[in-house]
Amino acid sequence: MLDCTIIGGGPAGLNAALVLGRAKRKVVLFDNNQARNKVTQESHGFITRDGVSPTEFRELAYQDIRKYPSVKVERVKIVEIKKESSYLFTVATEEGKMFTSKKVMLSTGLKESLPSIKGINEYYGKSLFSCPYCDGWELRDLPLVLIGENSNTTHLAKMIYQWSHNLVVCTNGKSVLEEEDELLLKRKGMIIKKERIETLSGSNGKLEKVIFEDGTTMNRVGGFVTTDLQQPNNLAISLGCELNHTNGIIVDDFGRTNIEGVYAAGETTFFGPSQLIIAAGQGVRAAAGINHDLIMKEFTSGEF
Repeated sequence: MLDCTIIGGGPAGLNAALVLGRAKRKVVLFDNNQARNKVTQESHGFITRDGVSPTEFRELAYQDIRKYPSVKVERVKIVEIKKESSYLFTVATEEGKMFTSKKVMLSTGLKESLPSIKGINEYYGKSLFSCPYCDGWELRDLPLVLIGENSNTTHLAKMIYQWSHNLVVCTNGKSVLEEEDELLLKRKGMIIKKERIETLSGSNGKLEKVIFEDGTTMNRVGGFVTTDLQQPNNLAISLGCELNHTNGIIVDDFGRTNIEGVYAAGETTFFGPSQLIIAAGQGVRAAAGINHDLIMKEFTSGEF
């Protein structure tokens, strides 16, 4: 019988495993290495780890976790979680192996979909990004493009303006800008291009040109894109977890979902900047919530 199973080996899951290990809890962390930031060359904004690659970050995290013998790691995919009672869950791997646990923590991140533009995947994570807090400094004051196809386009354009005033906003044929917002962006010197994009041009992941269907081109050296985010699997939905308007799992201050015994942390609860340090901090709080609730259960019922 495990105290907790953690699904997902990103910064939230890794930090939760560390905290629970230090609390002498029996934990299995399931990590099949499908992190959304795998395409990222460097991660920023984490004090003492600014510029760390996702691979190096994971290796350092596992060095810390290996110090605690009650924490085990299974590098497999979880395909089903069943709630057997208020304090018992069964977790099934894709290989058919079963685990039983008192608590479950979801830290599986989110799945993103990029605008459907030829060649965009070649540049994403190298010169095109989704978060200016993560990558704005490296693109500061350069000629940038924002490819925006959803309602977040205006907000993201305003944010990017802090890092570079040389910005072209491309809506790729989509009607995503209100007239008032369009006028506001233009007054700030931004160029608005509503034509559909034919392709992106560059080399070795470094953007050089945006080529439109009408034959016009614009020289740009990098930029940002709006992405649509979804839960990466049906685990949260099958358990009955409530989602917010950005498809993140709704949690309280200690990671508790609306389902007793189920916790969540990191990007899977998305409501704000996607930062390593934020996700890791959420993992700490969820782990504290899990440990607290296990202790209270033991002292109030004696069942544990």
